[in-house]
Amino acid sequence: MRFDINVVYILILGCEIAFWALLFCGFSVRYLLNKKRLSFYILASVPLVDLMLLVFVIFDLNGGQSATFAHGLATAYIGFTIAFGQKLIAWADRVFASKVLGTDITNTVLTGWGAVIDDFKLWARCIFAVAIMDVLLILITGFVNDPSKTQALEIWFKIPFFTVFFWFIFGPLWSLVFFKRTPKS
Repeated sequence: MRFDINVVYILILGCEIAFWALLFCGFSVRYLLNKKRLSFYILASVPLVDLMLLVFVIFDLNGGQSATFAHGLATAYIGFTIAFGQKLIAWADRVFASKVLGTDITNTVLTGWGAVIDDFKLWARCIFAVAIMDVLLILITGFVNDPSKTQALEIWFKIPFFTVFFWFIFGPLWSLVFFKRTPKS
């Protein structure tokens, strides 16, 4: 029995681990060692993880490999980390600071129009992530310039539309339909 693992899947997993490791190191340096400048540089290196994954995907395809589902997944990963990375880092920073410094995290539950607007903003980030992914797919397909090797990437032009559609249904539309009124005091 032969068991093939596409190296791109391993790299995507490695990038996710590197993302969280860089966050942990950056916040540790900031809050435990009180070195804000070094922390800034560590956290600023987070996008380099995505860049390395993109470079590997391009070289992998340009080196003769045919595209697989994993190559498209890599572009989706990059798109979503670019679109949601800053928001995720800000959230992780608040959580880390609260654990280390003992500060209280103010988790305000949005109600009313605030919740609806927030869901629309998240949905807009989803659309932005899909746009980044589509641009990367177009650039990769153009760079490789061999339709027989990039045919497997075509599905990745369709999958994100379902993501955007369902995100809208269960995000902004859901908030709008099941509108939570602000409690009266």
